[in-house]
Amino acid sequence: MSSSSSWLTSPSCTLFPIDSSSSTPNPILQWLTFLFLSPCPQRLVLSALDFLFLLSLLALAAHKLYSTSNSTSSITKPLLQEKDSDYRITFWFKLPLLVTTLLAITYTVLGVLAFTQTNNVTSWKQIEALFRLFQAIVNIVILILMIHEKKFKSFKHPLSLRIYWVANFVIATLFAASAIVRIVTVSEEKMELSLRIDDIFSLVNLPLSVFFFVISIKGSSGIHVIRISDEVAIYPSISRDRTLSPYACSSFLSKSVWFWIIPLLNKGYKTPLNLEDVPSLPLEFRAEKISELFQNNWPKPDENTKSVEVLSVHHYNFHSQKLGMLIRSSIITSVYKKGLRLSSSSRQTHGTGQIVNHMAVDAQQLSDMMMQFHPIWLMPLQVTAALALIYSYIGVSALAAFLGTAVVFLFTTYRTKSSNSFQVQIMKSRDLRLKATSELLNNMRVIKFQAWEEYFGNKIQEFREAEHGWIGKFLYNFAVNFGVLSAATLVVTVLTFGTATFIGIRLNPGTFFPIISIIKILQEPLRTFPQALMMVSQATISLGRLDEFMTSEEMDENAVQKEQNCDDDVAVEIKDGKFSWDDNDENDGLRVDELEIKKGNHAAVVGTVGSGKSSLLASLLGEMFKISGKVRVCGTTAYVAQTSWIQNATIKENILFGLPMNMDKYMEALRVCCLEKDLEMMEYGDETEIGERGINLSGGQKQRIQLARAVYQDTDIYLLDDVFSAVDAQTGSFIFKECIMGTLKDKTVLLVTHQVDFLHNVDSIMVMREGRVVQSGKYDELLKAGLDFGALVAAHESSMEIEETGDKTSDDSAQTPKLARIALKEKESGGEKQFSQDQSNKTAAKLIEDEGRETGHVSLKVYKQYFTEAFGWWGIALVVAMSAGWVLSFLAGDYWLAIATSDDSGILSFTFIFVYAAIAVVACIVLIGRAFMYTYLGLKTSQSFFIGMLQSILHAPMSFFDTTPSGRILSRASTDILWVDITIPMFTNFVMIAYLSLFSILIVTCQNSWVTVFLVIPLVWLYNWYRKYYLATSRELTRLDSITKAPVIHHFSETLSGVMTIRSLRKQNEFCDENIDRVNASLRMDFHNNGANEWLGFRLDYMGVVFLCTATSFMIFFPSTIVKPEYVGMSLSYGLSLSGLLSFAITMSCNVENKMVSVERIKQFTNLPPEAPWKIADKSVPQNWPSHGTIELNNLQVRYRPNTPLVLKGVSLTIQGGEKVGVVGRTGSGKSTLIQVLFRLIEPSAGNIIIDGIDISTVGLHDLRSRFGIIPQDPVLFQGTVRTNIDPLGLYSEDEIWKSLERCQLKEVVAAKPEKLEALVVDGGDNWSVGQRQLLCLGRIMLKRSKILFMDEATASVDSQTDVVIQKIIRVDFADRTIISIAHRIPTVMDCDKVLVIDAGLAKEYEKPSHLVERASLFGALVKEYSNRST
Repeated sequence: MSSSSSWLTSPSCTLFPIDSSSSTPNPILQWLTFLFLSPCPQRLVLSALDFLFLLSLLALAAHKLYSTSNSTSSITKPLLQEKDSDYRITFWFKLPLLVTTLLAITYTVLGVLAFTQTNNVTSWKQIEALFRLFQAIVNIVILILMIHEKKFKSFKHPLSLRIYWVANFVIATLFAASAIVRIVTVSEEKMELSLRIDDIFSLVNLPLSVFFFVISIKGSSGIHVIRISDEVAIYPSISRDRTLSPYACSSFLSKSVWFWIIPLLNKGYKTPLNLEDVPSLPLEFRAEKISELFQNNWPKPDENTKSVEVLSVHHYNFHSQKLGMLIRSSIITSVYKKGLRLSSSSRQTHGTGQIVNHMAVDAQQLSDMMMQFHPIWLMPLQVTAALALIYSYIGVSALAAFLGTAVVFLFTTYRTKSSNSFQVQIMKSRDLRLKATSELLNNMRVIKFQAWEEYFGNKIQEFREAEHGWIGKFLYNFAVNFGVLSAATLVVTVLTFGTATFIGIRLNPGTFFPIISIIKILQEPLRTFPQALMMVSQATISLGRLDEFMTSEEMDENAVQKEQNCDDDVAVEIKDGKFSWDDNDENDGLRVDELEIKKGNHAAVVGTVGSGKSSLLASLLGEMFKISGKVRVCGTTAYVAQTSWIQNATIKENILFGLPMNMDKYMEALRVCCLEKDLEMMEYGDETEIGERGINLSGGQKQRIQLARAVYQDTDIYLLDDVFSAVDAQTGSFIFKECIMGTLKDKTVLLVTHQVDFLHNVDSIMVMREGRVVQSGKYDELLKAGLDFGALVAAHESSMEIEETGDKTSDDSAQTPKLARIALKEKESGGEKQFSQDQSNKTAAKLIEDEGRETGHVSLKVYKQYFTEAFGWWGIALVVAMSAGWVLSFLAGDYWLAIATSDDSGILSFTFIFVYAAIAVVACIVLIGRAFMYTYLGLKTSQSFFIGMLQSILHAPMSFFDTTPSGRILSRASTDILWVDITIPMFTNFVMIAYLSLFSILIVTCQNSWVTVFLVIPLVWLYNWYRKYYLATSRELTRLDSITKAPVIHHFSETLSGVMTIRSLRKQNEFCDENIDRVNASLRMDFHNNGANEWLGFRLDYMGVVFLCTATSFMIFFPSTIVKPEYVGMSLSYGLSLSGLLSFAITMSCNVENKMVSVERIKQFTNLPPEAPWKIADKSVPQNWPSHGTIELNNLQVRYRPNTPLVLKGVSLTIQGGEKVGVVGRTGSGKSTLIQVLFRLIEPSAGNIIIDGIDISTVGLHDLRSRFGIIPQDPVLFQGTVRTNIDPLGLYSEDEIWKSLERCQLKEVVAAKPEKLEALVVDGGDNWSVGQRQLLCLGRIMLKRSKILFMDEATASVDSQTDVVIQKIIRVDFADRTIISIAHRIPTVMDCDKVLVIDAGLAKEYEKPSHLVERASLFGALVKEYSNRST
């Protein structure tokens, strides 16, 4: 053997003599060959490398320890310990960790083998063993180091470890080279076994070393660190005010057995949870990330081993629920984002109610499907396995079981198909109901004014009846399925044993009870299968509905060319533009051949009602469907809508609208929009919270706040839609001069207005008629041309003629404008609407209080209300009796089996099967009857609850709607009613059966093996303790979950209302972030509740397994004198299902308590304090009342709530029958409050109101309100047709309706539509202009012809020409009627018999207008200001 080959195989560490005949005669090369290829030096080199690596780690650890002990500065603390980050473990961390673990184990095994090998060279044995164990130690250290990296979230491996892996790769290559040379050159018999094993290991180790070499070059540890600060930068909606959920940083063990949820459970057990007690979601589950990735990053359940069934089942449940939660999150956020992109016609098609249904119901059903998806394919596999086991006992008789199961399966599948059609109808009916409910809530003030609560209540109830009917069909169908599947075990058992007996197979207890146990185990998949089918059916329909919504037409982003920093001087340009409000209609509703507005110019758009003025602005914003042409806008835009859109936030937040505070700019915006005095008179100033839809502000205040919002945005182009309609003359003049011609003097402004007297100040005017620009030019040019513009100016001038007397007053009257500015400066001594008066009440700043909730256990009263709602205690007794009958029939069958198969039984096989079949038939009859009975009770209860809640809401006072966001009511009308309709009856059904079955099992087990009683007692105690411990937290999480869902719906409804404003100001991202914040707040309740659910289920199931094993041991080892052999099988067959049933019973009872929160919430709104009775039977007023229309106010004092200042401070006056009284005053002076008191929307604090000799406080509200006519400040139309809007109750003939339309100037418009009176009116009347809506509201009153008529800014949104015509018609048609008219247009009130000037809640002046303008008066000053404001 040559020296080189000797080195290859020799265990010696000594260099052989130099061989001069070798192929490598150079001594240095021979020495290197020995050093790197001989086994012993190789091991020394690698050991040296290992030693250096360990020494470097030790030195680093000592340095860290020294640095930490000698410094308390936060700079020396590891950044990764600051809990300001989260992390995600990737494949590149898990695989190296696994490989290192395997290497450590392998080196340890090789080291032990080296010690035990029979090698004659003792020194080599020691060297090999120590080398391998040293390698094992190094790999264990590396393993600890990698775990340390995970703990401190290190995203890179330490440099020392990376250098070690590179060097290790080089040495491993040498080891592999030596192994290859030895395998090729040395025969097997000449090489020792230990070296052969080393060579094989070296070759296997080489690819692993290559892998670590790649890892070292890459450097990444495979830990993806997510800095919360970075996430906040990327996703601004991530809040840092709450701690992250412990789940994010918990260990594998903690996640496996849900230790991470225990701190929250402890807190919930000690005290009821609040919102701030619940940790925020882990970053990977947050809505902003899920909505961004949607389907590409759906998390999948972690892989679980099959060794522990209980653990795997509960992890499956938890991860399924987690996946469902993420799906719900992505759907809600995606639906919200889609809502921001919807085109106008798509928005009208779907409506707010339907879209809310998508978010509240469809998203929930898709989420729930995740738990029920897998049983659909698992059930056939479980059945197949069970049939195979039965076949092993009784052979071909199992075919009977197979046929019986197949028939049941096919029957259920067929019945489920019919459920799909029921589901479709349920969802359609629910959409209609929620649309109608949303419409009712949004317009409740108008509905109460008109006394239409019963009409709209009946409308909602009709939709509910249809929905309830389809729910009934669906649930009865489900009851049949449930009954058949529950009876299937008995039927299959009879078929199986009957067939076995018929073909002569001998049956005994050893055959009976194992088969029965197998069939009982089948009960679970057979029971869950119909529920799973139902859930999948519901989810499929929801998915189809969502698909239809998500594929709806969107606003075309390219319809308008939006440019910044344009080179030319054109700001707005339209060429050959044709536009339509319908995406699928090629007939243009607006046509603009050419429009051009220069930068910095102020242009006005005028025209009669419905001429297309607002449409022109919409076309520039891209809100209309562009059929053809070119639209170009150069610069940023701000839009102020004709119908004010105000958020439920503070005044400051509404004005800033997401921008940072710039105090100078902010104060300027307040000044030029006349808001300074308003804020001074509000105790909390700009921190005062505005109610939903600006409910606690007057129309003028809302208009000026949204104008201030636009001014503060400081955009290039302003599109202002009739901003002066809701403000008085003086305020309008100030805003025009200081805001539009002042602050916005260098901006491009396009102003839609009916105020002709401002027009001579603008650069250009466009006159519109029938969707066309028919004239354009400067004021003087158009005036000379006459035509449409001339008619508008002429109408305005004719209305002003009556004011000329104001110019002939004495010299003293020259001071009246100054007096007016002092006395009539805009004061909010109270505000026209509720709650702005709460100056002494410190809660006034927060108008919308946080939603109240119960705490602690769900009251037994709630359970009693639910279970006794339908038929009282008799209903409960009947259901319990039928349930007990069912359980007893099952018990009878099992006892009959035990008796008939005992050794001393002489019962014939035919008799045995006949009696057993008879018991099965009785059980089936009882079961089906019980299922139908329970379904009927559930349906009747849910309908009773819904009607009770609806009636309570309809009878609630207006103050309830002012302070309650519609989202709170809609969440009860959607999600909570859904639980009461379907889920609660199903859960209570399961709980009752589970507890009765559990009771029967305990009886059987304890009767036949009484020793197990000593195990059952502690088991029941433990189960009950865990239930109480869990419920304390879960119940509060469920309540908080319900509370946090309402803001999501409310925010969405609010967003849809102001989508044009949001899009014009490019605030979509900010609103999406707000939506995400609210979704995350809701999801964190869901996530921790799911964790708590599985924490409970896991522990209950494990205790059940321990009990079953212990009880089985007792029954096997106890003598037959204690436990009879014939009952052991029966006891075990029951005991097998005991643990699962006990866990199921406890879990379902917890679910029932959680879902009972929905009953609790519904009951909160079923017992609302009502307003006064609608009708008083023994105090009905005469049929012709009021016959004269005389109104007397005697020391009328009004405050909105106790301990708040007076709004009206002792008003006393008399309005004679037939008089026309104009009411004027600054915005917020109390004008609209006076009307609310006359309609008794607010009750007087003192004084009284007498109408035709009757005190109105003694009259039923409907008797009172139905006798008055009113045109409210905000024109409201309802979804339906022109006919249903003008005559909702159907009291008038078609001729009368057409005459009314003619008088209100709408006959031609309606007649031009193909559908005539059946012409469509969409939700909110959005397909009609605001002016047309006001005229339709006027038409209602002209049709009704009440003796007393109230007009609250009735013609504010119509042009002067139309206003003049309408005023003349009113004077003729209502000549003998009493009319109280609130108006900001002075010409509107100038021809009234008297004028009432209200200021600071006092009646300052009440005389004929001609008398007031002849002397120094507040009204005279107002007239003077109005006539001079255009100069």
